[in-house]
Amino acid sequence: MAFVQIRDMSVAFGAAPALRGISLSVERGEALGLVGESGCGKSITWLAALGLLPRSAKVGGSVLLDGVELIGAPPTVLEPVRGGRVAMIFQDPAASLNPVHRIGRQIAEALALHRGLTGAPARAEVIRLLDQVGIPDAKNRINAYPHELSGGQNQRVMIAMALAGEPELLVADEPTTALDVTIQAQILDLLGTIRRDTGMALVLISHDLGVVAETCSRIAVMYAGRIVEQADSTAIFANPSHPYTRGLLGAMPPISGPRQKLVSIPGSVPEAARMPTGCAFAPRCSLAIADCTHVDPAAFTVEENHSAACIRAPQTKLATRTQERVLA
Repeated sequence: MAFVQIRDMSVAFGAAPALRGISLSVERGEALGLVGESGCGKSITWLAALGLLPRSAKVGGSVLLDGVELIGAPPTVLEPVRGGRVAMIFQDPAASLNPVHRIGRQIAEALALHRGLTGAPARAEVIRLLDQVGIPDAKNRINAYPHELSGGQNQRVMIAMALAGEPELLVADEPTTALDVTIQAQILDLLGTIRRDTGMALVLISHDLGVVAETCSRIAVMYAGRIVEQADSTAIFANPSHPYTRGLLGAMPPISGPRQKLVSIPGSVPEAARMPTGCAFAPRCSLAIADCTHVDPAAFTVEENHSAACIRAPQTKLATRTQERVLA
């Protein structure tokens, strides 16, 4: 059994469906990328799984952590999980760190809560964590306030706080937002190194396929509250089978070769309260046919460990095989 198994999870705020049947699994030690535009439901998926949504949210389905159900679980079950077995790095460190407390104290709070460390042992562990995430002169930086550090350093502090509970799964929600390209690469490299050193699983949430390409072995593409494609990273780039995935790839500038015009996806992600009938991506899809407007497609198996929720995915598979025979 997978370490985390999400099955048919739904979230609604009133009559607005934010998630519409999410099924996802994370194996121990795996690096999974969760990709999609803002508003697709990437962050809500994990906030719902950890019971962090407001009471007004109606959450359905199942989330199993090592076989233990988290949906509807009491606080006695959820509290050891949050920050302990599963830690989450939120998008904006400036909004997540307390500006009036020193960073050492904030990390020490997490150590006291999840590992019972206080006093000198806690201080030593704070210094070790800051060293681990690449904060220079950690012995003195523990007394710094968030405003005295750069954006990249504050993001490293957030990672140190997440690691304080020695989690088995780290959910990094847009950890490189608002950072320059050089610092982005450093943060992603740091997450990959920590995952390999500790053996923890990693879920990297991003709107950019390029960001997760080098870090994650498997990618799930989300759109309008659903998983529309899942596959190994190599398969996603070699054979994207959902038009939305192709659109995301088309928006990525090529690293080498001649300059090419970037392909944009027209329109925007539909609001949850105004979800179109049929396939939610149909109004923006250049390949849409009449059936797309009234058929909400189920996931189709393109290849082993590769699925796409598109009624034209079988045609894509057939066309790919025909092209391979011709080239052979």
